[in-house]
Amino acid sequence: MASTLHYSTVPLSRAKLGNSSTATGDDLPVVSVGYRMAAKQPCWVGRLRAQACSAAQPTEAVAVEGEKLHGLNCETVSGRRVPVFVMLPLDTVGIGGGVARPRVLNASMAALRSAGVEGVMVDVWWGVVEKAGPGSYDWEAYAEVVRMAERHGLKLQMVMSFHQCGGNVGDSCKIPLPPWVLEEMNRDPDIVYTDRSGRRNPEYISLGCDMLPILRGRTPIQVYSDYMQNFRERFKDYLGNVIEEIQVGLGPCGELRYPSYPESNGTWRFPGIGEFQCYDKHMLSSLRAAAIAAGHEEWGKSGPHDSGHYKQFPEETGFFRHEGTWNTDYGRFFLDWYSGKLLEHGDRILAAAEGIFRGTGAKLSAKVAGIHWHYKTRSHAAELTAGYYNTRHRNGYLPIARMLAKRGVVMNFTCMEMRDEQQPDYANCSPEMLVRQVKEAAKAAAVDLAGENALERYDKGAYSQVLETSRGDEGIGLSAFTYLRMKKELFEGENWRQFETFVKNMAEGGRRASLPSKDSQFSDLYVGLVNGDSKKKGELLASF
Repeated sequence: MASTLHYSTVPLSRAKLGNSSTATGDDLPVVSVGYRMAAKQPCWVGRLRAQACSAAQPTEAVAVEGEKLHGLNCETVSGRRVPVFVMLPLDTVGIGGGVARPRVLNASMAALRSAGVEGVMVDVWWGVVEKAGPGSYDWEAYAEVVRMAERHGLKLQMVMSFHQCGGNVGDSCKIPLPPWVLEEMNRDPDIVYTDRSGRRNPEYISLGCDMLPILRGRTPIQVYSDYMQNFRERFKDYLGNVIEEIQVGLGPCGELRYPSYPESNGTWRFPGIGEFQCYDKHMLSSLRAAAIAAGHEEWGKSGPHDSGHYKQFPEETGFFRHEGTWNTDYGRFFLDWYSGKLLEHGDRILAAAEGIFRGTGAKLSAKVAGIHWHYKTRSHAAELTAGYYNTRHRNGYLPIARMLAKRGVVMNFTCMEMRDEQQPDYANCSPEMLVRQVKEAAKAAAVDLAGENALERYDKGAYSQVLETSRGDEGIGLSAFTYLRMKKELFEGENWRQFETFVKNMAEGGRRASLPSKDSQFSDLYVGLVNGDSKKKGELLASF
C-alpha cells in the first residue's frame, strides 16, 4: 500500500498562487520545507540547409556499472546540459504495419539532428506488433525506424505501448489493442476497467487481471514480459547505443494511472474530476478482501457512492468536497487501496522489465501524468480518481518515486511547459506547484526525473517555462526532456527558429540565448526541408 509522508508545511499566501478567486490558504496542498514559490506525398525532397552554429555537439553517455545513463541524474545542478528528444507522430508505424511517410520522416530526422536534438521517441504499439496472434511478433517497421535514426546519429526512446491509441487528449489516430485481445474482452468484459455506471473502457486491460491467465492461458504480466523479451532479442545490437531508453507503458496513454478522464464520446471534459475505475469483478473482489482484512466488511461492497460523475466539480460531490468523505476513515481506506493497487501494478511490470533489460545498457523510464486541475483544493479530486493519493494531508508522489527508484527507473513527468497564470481560475489549477512537488519527491527518493510538455506548444513562453523547470536550482533538474510532438507546424518559420533556440538553451544548461538571424554575409539563415518554391514546401509539410 502507498505510504504516508509526514512533514512540515510552509505558509503560502493566496497572492502567490495566481488569480484564483475560490482557493484559500487552507485549500492548498501540503508542501515540504524547501519549496520556493516563484511565480499523397511529394516525390522530391530537396537538400537540407541549416546554419552550422545551431547544431549542438553530442555528448557521451555516462557509464555506471555497465549501464548507459542520461547525462544528468538526481544530483543535477544548474548549468548542466539537458538533452532534448522529440516525439514522432503517433502513426509513424500505423495499424497497417509499415512506416508512414518514410521520405518525410527521413528529412525531418535530418532537420532535427541539425538543430542539436539528441534523439526521437516512438510508440511501439502492441496492437501493431502482436496483431497476427499471440506470440507472433512483427518488428520490421520499427527496425526501419531504428536504422533511420542510426543513420542520422539520433538516439531512440522506444515506448512499450500496451494501450490503445484514440480517445484521449492529443490522439490523432486510432490503433486498438491486438484483435485477439479484443476478442477476449468481448468474451469477458470484466477484464477491462469499468466505472460505477458500468461503462467499460477498452483502452487498457484492468490491473485487477494482472495475475490471471485471461489471455489465451497467459496473464497480462506474462504477455507484456514476452513482448519485451522478444523486443530485446530483435534489437539486441542496438540496445544501449542507438536505443538509449525503453519507456515501459503502465496504463492508458502509457501512463501509470487509471483511465479516469476519457475524452471519447464526450465522457469527460476538462476540468471534470473524473470517476473511479474499480467496478470490474476482479477489482471489486480485491476491494472486498481488503475491507475484510481491515475489519470493515461493509466497506468492500462498492466504491464511494457519493463521488459524482466525470464532469462535476469537487464541491458538487459528497466525497470530494472540502470536508468530504475522502478525509474519513472509510475514505482513507478506499484511497489507500485504490492507489496501492496502481503501485503494485506498476511494480509488477517494471520488475519484469528490469530483469529483461538488465545489462543491455538501455535505461528504463515510466510516465506519470501531470493532473494539475483541482490541485489547489483540499481533496485533489482529479488526482485521486486517477490513482494518485495526493491530498492536502498526504504526498501521493513520493510512494511512486520510491517504487521507480527501487527498480532503477527514470520518472517521466508531464506539464513542464505550463504556468499557473495561463489556467482558468474556475479549475483551481497549479501545474507549477505540482511540478515542484514532483521534483521534491524525485529528490527525496533519489530517482532521475525527465520531463515532457503536455500540450503542443511552439511559443517562447512555453519554452521559457521548460527551461525554468529543467534547472537544478532546487536540488534536482531534468535528466532529459522530450518534446511533444513532431508535426508540420514545428518546421514552419518562426516556430522552427524558436525550437532551435530552445534546444540550444537546453544544451547550455538553461541559459537563454538567441540564434543569429543573419550570417556574416547578412543573408537569412534558415532550415529548408525542400529547395524551391513555397508551394512545394507546403506540399511536403502537408504530407505529415
